[in-house]
Amino acid sequence: MSACATTRPQAPASASTEPVKRALFIGNSYLYHGDIPGIVQALADSAGGERLLTESVTAPDFALVDHWFRGASGAARRNISRGGWDWVVLQQGPSSIQINRDSLRMMAKRYAELITRNKGRPALFSAWPSQDRWTDFARAIESYRLAAQEANALLLPVAAAWLAVWERNRSVLLYHDGLHPSDAGSYLSALVVYSTLLGKSPRGLPNRLRLASGSVIEINPELARLLQDAAAQVAGAP
Repeated sequence: MSACATTRPQAPASASTEPVKRALFIGNSYLYHGDIPGIVQALADSAGGERLLTESVTAPDFALVDHWFRGASGAARRNISRGGWDWVVLQQGPSSIQINRDSLRMMAKRYAELITRNKGRPALFSAWPSQDRWTDFARAIESYRLAAQEANALLLPVAAAWLAVWERNRSVLLYHDGLHPSDAGSYLSALVVYSTLLGKSPRGLPNRLRLASGSVIEINPELARLLQDAAAQVAGAP
């Protein structure tokens, strides 16, 4: 993927009378490598009741400032401005380095103004650091917490959930290549987003999901329960 891309949700084959929520994800390969937005949508579909449709505007290595100023044809701002979003999820790298933290905080507020003007709620996807920068977790988590507070945005505590998993079992492989998430890392991240956005417990959700793209993700049942428990812990779910 070499440029911004907008992914639109696929509607179910049959009409549904269930209430529908919509979330737009803006970010980079953290999101699209394991199709975290697609997993979030599939989790909501599997739970029944309120449905959640997702779309994404992503580009490799992009920070939020890049989407604002360099995104192809202004895709991020254009999609926010067309409205209809219950949430707009914002993600860039871990932002533990000071200049990246400053950029995150500045741009989160700028995006939040546009999002709220179009009747959505901003949410910040707390990104994990790379595997070789393990000591950056605390500072990365702090960066997103500060940005969320200042932008009056919902915090999606994904990085904290990774730590919560390793507190239970340090051998769980959440990285795919030292940066991007494995299937387990993607599933865990989606559990946190699902639970925090919809205010529902992630416990008991399926360990096997077919995404709108047609791909399938399947997690060992025992591991899935561990990931669900960690997600519930950081999301404050029962």
